Amino acid sequence: MSILIDETTRVIVQGITGREGEFHTRQMLEYGTKVVAGVTPGKGGQVAADSVPVFNTVRGAVEATGANATCIFVPPRFAPDAVLEAVDADIPLIVLITEGIPINDMIMVYNRVQRSNSRLVGGNCPGVISSGKCKIGILPGHIHSVGPVGLVSRSGTLTYEMVKLMTDAGLGQTSVVGIGGDPILGTSFVDVLPLFEADPETKVVVMVGEIGGSDEEDAMDYVRTMTKPVIGFVSGRTAPPGKRMGHAGAIISGKTGTPQAKVDALNTAGVRVADTIQEIPVFVREALSS
Repeated sequence: MSILIDETTRVIVQGITGREGEFHTRQMLEYGTKVVAGVTPGKGGQVAADSVPVFNTVRGAVEATGANATCIFVPPRFAPDAVLEAVDADIPLIVLITEGIPINDMIMVYNRVQRSNSRLVGGNCPGVISSGKCKIGILPGHIHSVGPVGLVSRSGTLTYEMVKLMTDAGLGQTSVVGIGGDPILGTSFVDVLPLFEADPETKVVVMVGEIGGSDEEDAMDYVRTMTKPVIGFVSGRTAPPGKRMGHAGAIISGKTGTPQAKVDALNTAGVRVADTIQEIPVFVREALSS
């Protein structure tokens, strides 16, 4: 089993004729993802990535192909409208890769998605992958392997490093969800953790947080109710106090969002927090054997 996506998921790519859109469409196809259509206004009727038909609208692509997920690779100024078009076409899963979307635009998009039947992952996220079945986004498929670990992360780069370490240690993954690091996200930790809790093939969950914001602290009430072990890591713990960090989500308000506040919250909820990413495979293996 897997969460959010599987081998039956039918994906469209918004912005497929752009450089990033076409490149990652080829990567998704190579992984085995059913990319059934692309969307670029004004380029309907063309073919992208050698075999994928292009439509002018999301609605047209859905009606022609039965797509039930979309991956968005359009510039920041067009991305909000791209999400809204997917919502209006009733696509269940929207993965927004674009970074640099203004917060005011994301607030509007978030509120619209909350009133719909769609789920938004991102923006500024690497996407979602269910090992051996389907990947949507920019995660490098070759480092993933099938196994019992569920991974949810705010950091794209750390997601890749965690996966590589676990795969090299013989610890495969059920699904990996990069929720993104922006201040306004469509999906948060507290949305993903219940999916892993309900997935019978996920035996342990790894949760990778960052300094800034309060997503990690907000998820701890749910973590206390979980029957599966949760391993945690908080990046940025060595960041100098008072230093403005590059990630858009790295905003610290008072004591909330500090590395120590997050580590304390995770520990209090029973999460075993690793000091280094190299400890993660060790902690996962111990959790699986306990």
